[in-house]
Amino acid sequence: MDKNLKSLSPALVWKHFAEIVGIPRPSHHEEKIRRYILDFAAAHGLEHKEDEAHNVYIRKPATPGMENRKGIIMQAHLDMVPQKNNDKVFDFENDPIEAYIDGEWVTANGTTLGADNGIGVAAALAVLEDENLEHGDIEALFTATEETGMDGAFGLQAGLLKGQILLNLDSETEGELYVGCAGGLDANIEFKYNAQQIEPVFAAYRLSVKGCKGGHSGIQIVCQRANANKLLFRLLRQESIAHGLELASVDGGGLRNAIPREATAVVIVRESDKALFESNVKAFEKIAQKEFASVEDSISVTAESVECPLSIIPHDVATKLIRAVCGCPNGVIYMSTSMEGLVQTSSNLARVVSDGSTIRIQCLLRSSVDTQKAELAGAIASVFELAGAEVRMEGAYSGWNPDMSSPILRTMIESYESLYGRKPSVTAIHAGLECGIIGAKYPGMDMISFGPTICYPHSPDEKVEIASVEKFYDFLLHTLRHAPLK
Repeated sequence: MDKNLKSLSPALVWKHFAEIVGIPRPSHHEEKIRRYILDFAAAHGLEHKEDEAHNVYIRKPATPGMENRKGIIMQAHLDMVPQKNNDKVFDFENDPIEAYIDGEWVTANGTTLGADNGIGVAAALAVLEDENLEHGDIEALFTATEETGMDGAFGLQAGLLKGQILLNLDSETEGELYVGCAGGLDANIEFKYNAQQIEPVFAAYRLSVKGCKGGHSGIQIVCQRANANKLLFRLLRQESIAHGLELASVDGGGLRNAIPREATAVVIVRESDKALFESNVKAFEKIAQKEFASVEDSISVTAESVECPLSIIPHDVATKLIRAVCGCPNGVIYMSTSMEGLVQTSSNLARVVSDGSTIRIQCLLRSSVDTQKAELAGAIASVFELAGAEVRMEGAYSGWNPDMSSPILRTMIESYESLYGRKPSVTAIHAGLECGIIGAKYPGMDMISFGPTICYPHSPDEKVEIASVEKFYDFLLHTLRHAPLK
């Protein structure tokens, strides 16, 4: 296993990325990566600060003769999504990512890699460090806690940034320029209950759905991958109808912006139903594997015998929960009619978890059309409110509308064509980029998002293509040299 990332080219980018993967930085635990960047700025004599939202800001003045160029802000986020395989022992708050070279790619051993957005951070640091580059005024904005709610972007104060152009380094397909993104909304749902005591005379099982690919709930939602929560509750509904199954607890999914890969529930059935129940679970596994055969290759659905719990979720609450989760809109809702292949509106049923008195459900809604986002929110609220749950819609942010007459778009198309002999693809992304939030705080900001090729972000299969990193960085440097005139 070759772990020598610093042997790769471009050297400065990979040097910083190799150091970044050694710094624990899951969302809400970004103190060490902030310290690394602030120390870097101080060591290189660059103007720097940390704002109240824990964003880190660095400024590098124009090189001689480039003062007439518009100022450019390079922007990337500090945190990463902490996801691991179920058999991997790993502490994201303390352990370094075990990154290694795998042929033409860099990946990690059983965890997310953090190329989203560590490569963007590394590229910005490489630009700031290199004294041989030609560029106008440069600012670097490293935002906090993007993955769990874009806290840094929301907390960014007007007046900090001076440049007229924002280059968001947080896209995941080399050769594509993103000029728009989806807005988002969190649906936070709660069922309250008083646990019902039972006699331990029933057969108890831990139902598990595992092996789903998961992935980024915006980018990979179009792949129609299995949602472990939806599969689990489909099975729960089937067996509650067939055998009067009772639900003791549930723990499904993880992060709001990751398609659920795993979900478990502890259930009880009558002793007389054990054999048929176990047979039904095996049959359901085959159904799930067949239905998702073209996109999933490792789905497992199992029933493991466990000690009978002392309490359960009351039957009426469990029934309403099961029906509501089964009825909750999930996946692609609308495709764009103006941009081929682009998801316009979607929902990710990300989390279902009980704690003995409350069941919490979280969905992340995305849409580039605010009215459709509101329609979807109403549909989800209706399903759960009819079931007696409390529903709160929170953290709304609007999308980023494309500006096809953008000066930096024109410059970057010309730059890419001069470097690689073809025009880049110009598109929008069904994910929440910070551009929309930052653009609202800085009206008139000219913005583009681009990056190297990163596959399967937000999952332990995450990997970044080595050759695409070099192309991405060369493109960034060429863009800086040819920034529009003031």
